Amino acid sequence: MFKALRDKLKVWKKQASTELDDVISEDSGRKIKESKLEDFLWDLEMVLMEADVALPVIVEIKSRIKEDLIGKRVTKKIGFSEGIEIALRNAIKDVMLVEPLDFIQFIKDHEKPVVIMFVGVNGTGKTTSIAKLAHLLRKNQLSSVFAASDTFRAGAIEQLEKHSLNLGIRIIKHQSGSDPAAVSYDAVEHAKARRKDVVLIDTAGRMQTNVNLMDEMKKIKKVANPDLIVFVGDALAGNDAVEQAVKFNEAVGIDAAILSKIDADAKGGAALSITHSIGKPILFVGTGQEYDDIAFFDAKWMVERLFEVK
Repeated sequence: MFKALRDKLKVWKKQASTELDDVISEDSGRKIKESKLEDFLWDLEMVLMEADVALPVIVEIKSRIKEDLIGKRVTKKIGFSEGIEIALRNAIKDVMLVEPLDFIQFIKDHEKPVVIMFVGVNGTGKTTSIAKLAHLLRKNQLSSVFAASDTFRAGAIEQLEKHSLNLGIRIIKHQSGSDPAAVSYDAVEHAKARRKDVVLIDTAGRMQTNVNLMDEMKKIKKVANPDLIVFVGDALAGNDAVEQAVKFNEAVGIDAAILSKIDADAKGGAALSITHSIGKPILFVGTGQEYDDIAFFDAKWMVERLFEVK
């Protein structure tokens, strides 16, 4: 995972190391020269753009590296190559700094039932992510119920129903084409009556430019009054996933995100950009198709994988 970005960063760091003499100003006591650092930052910008990192994120990373390195002395203990990596690590962590959310603890501490609404476009792994979270909740002694509020496609209801059978979790559903908000309402009422801990609401895969479907999603939000709205994005979508997250955040407000398909050879840019772009944490990443293939996410986790030795 993140192999493309990791490999590019490795090449860039090696290039910086080989041109050490051009970067250091002997006249100023072996300090890093700003003019030469700008050349390397331009190369870094190209690396990050190719990895689908959003431009505002690139600008901030470059700014933080400059602030960290300009005028810094290069010593035998910490050379330019090492200084570059330290500054880059710090910059990546800094742009991803948002208030973390301990998902399981949030559920345990919150008044029940906790209502969670999932949004995102078709094909991002939204329904599978919902099933994985239901499985995770059960492993933490927390019960849940599915709300099949994607009523626009019969296949979507069938997909969620298959997960409900596999996991032994109740699904609340209506006929295809029925009111999605009514399904959500019934699921919440069922959870209250049966003392379920969590309601997991699956919504239609809306393109962020579809005004009518966005309005329908706002109606679901109004009726279900979710405690969390979670955006599910595809790691392989790159900047498209970032744009989707921004649009959904503008339409209904996003509290957190899940990044699916991170096990594929993703460039890494979406994970780096989504948190910074919407100011909300990534809760989990999907690492495969099985119910256990979901991992907690944090900035340190990503940085370690970007710089891990292979």
